[in-house]
Amino acid sequence: MAIIESIPNISEGRRADVIDALADAVASTPGVRLLDRSSDASHNRTVFTLAGPPAAVREATLTLYARAIDAIDLRQHHGEHPRLGAVDVVPFVPIEGVTMADCVTLAREVAAEVGARFSLPVYLYEEAATDPARRNLEDIRRGEFEGLAEKMARPGWAPDAGPAVPHPRAGATVIGARMPLIAYNINLASDRLDVAKRIAAAVRHSSGGLRYVKALGVMLDDRRIVQVSMNLTNHEKTPLPRVFEFVKREAARYGVGILESQIVGLVPQAALLAAAEYYLQIEGFTPTLVLENRLRDGG
Repeated sequence: MAIIESIPNISEGRRADVIDALADAVASTPGVRLLDRSSDASHNRTVFTLAGPPAAVREATLTLYARAIDAIDLRQHHGEHPRLGAVDVVPFVPIEGVTMADCVTLAREVAAEVGARFSLPVYLYEEAATDPARRNLEDIRRGEFEGLAEKMARPGWAPDAGPAVPHPRAGATVIGARMPLIAYNINLASDRLDVAKRIAAAVRHSSGGLRYVKALGVMLDDRRIVQVSMNLTNHEKTPLPRVFEFVKREAARYGVGILESQIVGLVPQAALLAAAEYYLQIEGFTPTLVLENRLRDGG
């Protein structure tokens, strides 16, 4: 059976009624399973995780756009997380019986439909990108909703689909295809935003840190603490424990401790098993030592 995962990020994390309605719209699409929803009031953002056959995922995604564009007005939106649109980013991820090329095809089909149906500018990113300069999400999102009109007027920033001007309420959207990533946050026992930003700069690859890590430092106003908010794009080559220990050491340089870490959405089992192996120092560890894995494999 062909299964594609989609992880839409919407710019709403505070209004429970809106989030519930969007979740219900996705979950009610035949053939689609809504696997997870994670909302953050400080970021003012919700991440849905859904999966199913390509046609069903496509239908659920288009339904989400229709509902979110009606419900979210970015002119009234404020939060710690950078955002470009009401439906900010929608990646498609191959899970079973599909290839990355299949996800690229789906991303481009959905982009064309979203642009035409909703008069919404669409940028393609990661494996679906049509321009190498727009492969990275952070490059597309830079300037955010408030700077979108000026950005779109510059050479090289016409959208891949939809009009060449921002939607007045919903801004623009980014659609793409990629491998699984882990959205991973580390909360610090401090309210010093400068420290969180310095740690984020140290850990992210683009400024000389760990490969496959994207990071920014943000303030969580409701808790009066700061956070290093990260995306890990290859947990096998840069595993969770390496990232956690790096941030922990950097924080200690400023006399700051770790409160906790968070995973937003779902995480591959292998990533958590790697953390267990690292911290427990289990000799000769393999996934077959896990009871459930052995039972599943019929061992």
